[in-house]
Amino acid sequence: MMSIAVIYGGTRQNGNTEILTKRTIKDLEVVSLHLKEYTIKPIEDMRHTEAGFQDVGDDYNFLMDQMMQNDILIFSTPIYWYSMSGTMKNFIDRWSQTLRDPKYKDFRDRMSKKKAYVIIAGGDSPHIKGLPLIQQFNYIFDFVGLPFEGYIIGEGNKPGDIYEDQKAFYAADQLHVTLTSLSSSS
Repeated sequence: MMSIAVIYGGTRQNGNTEILTKRTIKDLEVVSLHLKEYTIKPIEDMRHTEAGFQDVGDDYNFLMDQMMQNDILIFSTPIYWYSMSGTMKNFIDRWSQTLRDPKYKDFRDRMSKKKAYVIIAGGDSPHIKGLPLIQQFNYIFDFVGLPFEGYIIGEGNKPGDIYEDQKAFYAADQLHVTLTSLSSSS
């Protein structure tokens, strides 16, 4: 049985991306990690210093541990200024630290055994202007060896606009079928 973690990067409760994501995971058992509820300090690049990265006393390692315990990872973020939310970017920036942390020496190997999906929503022609964000996730996942299985792009600006995007809801329902099959198989 494959376990699922959803990493939410939005800052608005029940925003369009979260609504679309919840449609995708309805009735499934998931670990929900709302990044806005945790303290994740910005990365201080210590890759080339003698001391290397140090523990900075925030919630990042807890979040990483939660994420790593799951087989399927869903990254859910609104499109902010044609990219992921700052909260999501801050979390992923810290992966540079994880890649050098002896506690996660098998990070890439473990990531290679997982499956990743991305759900994004935004206004201003997201099906075109959101594609560079999907490509960005593709590069990130490729760098850490995480198989990128698919994505959904939804259109919505004001709260609730996503309900008008029936194509996105159809895609969410299709991904739900896939996730249901994966989470019930061994």
